[in-house]
Amino acid sequence: MTKTKNPSRSVATSGALLFAAIVAAAPTVASAEMRERPRERVVRETPVADPKLDHSGSKRVGKASFYARMFNGRKMADGNRMNPDDDNAASKTLPLGTVAKVTNLETGRSAVVTIQDRGPYVKGRIVDLSPSTARSIGITRENGVADVEVAPISVPQPDGSVKPGAAVAERPADLHAAPFARD
Repeated sequence: MTKTKNPSRSVATSGALLFAAIVAAAPTVASAEMRERPRERVVRETPVADPKLDHSGSKRVGKASFYARMFNGRKMADGNRMNPDDDNAASKTLPLGTVAKVTNLETGRSAVVTIQDRGPYVKGRIVDLSPSTARSIGITRENGVADVEVAPISVPQPDGSVKPGAAVAERPADLHAAPFARD
């Protein structure tokens, strides 16, 4: 005996197929600039509960991005709320509380940030900046990502002391007063 099809199910399926065909045929609304710009392939990494932290204070070079609007007001790893106007940043490997100088290698502009959160979890990125900090060094919504150098100024150590980073050895007079361990 052959089984008959459920008529309501076939109508729903054909309706879904029709909708998919209409959506696929509809022209996309995007600026000419967006269509011409090559898209960056984004590979998300799985957050690690206890990342391997780098207490050395050495410089690193990589890509920086900035926090999306949806993170405004959310709690960061250090317990504070993300303020898009503060000089806060996220790093997977720098300890929380690290003060670092971030320099956009294309524009040459720098900003001093405090690592208050974990991330970014996109492969190849080393730091996420607050939107105001990103703007101040030349990262805009249009370009979204930039090559940067992150040079720590002060790095909290596991024993509670604070170690001067690579940026202090370079040009200490250019940097803001950083909190160092007191005797």
